[in-house]
Amino acid sequence: MLTFLICGIFLLAINAPIATLYATETEPTDLGEVEIREYEGEDLSSINAFRENSIKGPQYIDIETYRLNITGLVNNDSLYTYDEVISDHQSYKKVVTLHCVEGWSAKILWEGVTVKDLIEPAGIDPNANTVIFHAYDGYTTSLPLDYIIDNNIMIAYKMNNVTLPPERGYPFELVAESKWGYKWIKWITTIELSDNDEYRGFWESRGWPNDADLNPPPVDNPDNWIPEFPSWIILPLFLVATLFVVAFTKRVFKQSEQLN
Repeated sequence: MLTFLICGIFLLAINAPIATLYATETEPTDLGEVEIREYEGEDLSSINAFRENSIKGPQYIDIETYRLNITGLVNNDSLYTYDEVISDHQSYKKVVTLHCVEGWSAKILWEGVTVKDLIEPAGIDPNANTVIFHAYDGYTTSLPLDYIIDNNIMIAYKMNNVTLPPERGYPFELVAESKWGYKWIKWITTIELSDNDEYRGFWESRGWPNDADLNPPPVDNPDNWIPEFPSWIILPLFLVATLFVVAFTKRVFKQSEQLN
């Protein structure tokens, strides 16, 4: 009886490592995409560090019917599915900071494809000098063709290693490096080649500079620089200030009369 007991314990002992080995060899469970907050020694902002300031709120696009249209001054119009944009073109990664005119910024690792790789196969007309971007919500903006090509400007489909959420422009957002945030158009549906270098997009037609350069103002003393604000912002501010002055003046006179 003792012999059988010893043999049983021995068999359990030699089988234990095998059982453990089988457990560790099972396929790992995919927990989905995980946001990274550091890349090659650079700290990254959270993908939630953005304010919602689109013209119609976040857009939710059906990716099954989505097509990216390349049109305008090209030899052949092109249509790409979401998967074709990603799978049929070289992908790139780059850390770029978005600066908003509201005063906040976010440093993000963007992953996407260059606009150049999308438009060149369509055959660019020699007269084209401008790229106009159209969004699902009707928003538009434009940038010089030379800027797009020379700087390898890309449309991103990932940020910080995760797919763009709808709030950030899924399926594609323009990474307009060295430009203010209103050039970073989201929910891109059409890329149009044009010869109209005077084209003004949504905010540009309302007074914001068309070049949107981040460079400091070209003045001797930046402290004395007064930024350009669109008239649609200046007028309400002026009216509010006027009403405040009138109300304050009436209150002062009323208190003065009471004292007398």
